Amino acid sequence: MRDTASMSWPFLYFSYEGLSLAELTAARLDGDLVDVGEAFMPTDAVETHTLRAASLGRLIPGTLAITRVSAAWVHGAVSAPPARHTVQRLSSARAHVRDPRLAYRDRPVPSGDVVFIAGVAVTSPPRTLADLVRDLCHGDESARTVVESMRIWRPELVDEAVALLESAPPMHFKRPALAFLRARGAESISG
Repeated sequence: MRDTASMSWPFLYFSYEGLSLAELTAARLDGDLVDVGEAFMPTDAVETHTLRAASLGRLIPGTLAITRVSAAWVHGAVSAPPARHTVQRLSSARAHVRDPRLAYRDRPVPSGDVVFIAGVAVTSPPRTLADLVRDLCHGDESARTVVESMRIWRPELVDEAVALLESAPPMHFKRPALAFLRARGAESISG
């Protein structure tokens, strides 16, 4: 699928590639670098979805996909990454994730709902929005601001998420998520 471990990114600096974490942190304190995911980048570089995904390339095994708030951040719908990145498995084989920086969900993500950015699997924007709305319907109020950010970022995602959920197999909170998204789609049309 990918081999980001051996890839070099000209605008990303990792603590295990030349400079120590102390040196990179000092450069950040001096204003020369900023954090991006699990890496650092020059303050004058443009933070793109490619750099965001690449910064997580060594953290996320090739058997997992970045999902939910983490995916919204990679795509550029929100400006700050979450404290822990949410991942889901890509295959039917269960994964054993022990990294405390990752929140693991065991249900596999369909391959059609995944895009690869810088060699890293990330749920597509419509799937990301659908998952976040399902979380919101489950009672996770922290998802509300990310859902609204995604709606503002790309308003057409509401209709795309509805289409995705309508064609998806049974999943938790699918019906309330569809009702929520249809109501938001109607607001967009009338607003």
